[in-house]
Amino acid sequence: MSDLTLYQRDYCHLCDLALAVMAEAGAPDFDSVWVDDADELEQRYGTRVPVLRDARDGRELDWPFDAAAVRTFLTRLS
Repeated sequence: MSDLTLYQRDYCHLCDLALAVMAEAGAPDFDSVWVDDADELEQRYGTRVPVLRDARDGRELDWPFDAAAVRTFLTRLS
């Protein structure tokens, strides 16, 4: 299990874009969680997806983000 989680939806074009941005940024392994699968997640992230979350400190990076923003977010992981 990774410390990073990307919250997303099924059939979400923004989520697809976020995956490409994560790859461009060279993001380490992360878990994908679909908010459609749980009411609690739907309430918390439903209108915000995609969201990248760091489980260690609870920081979240909401869409829209680019590769530079992801890299900045990731530098705080160290």
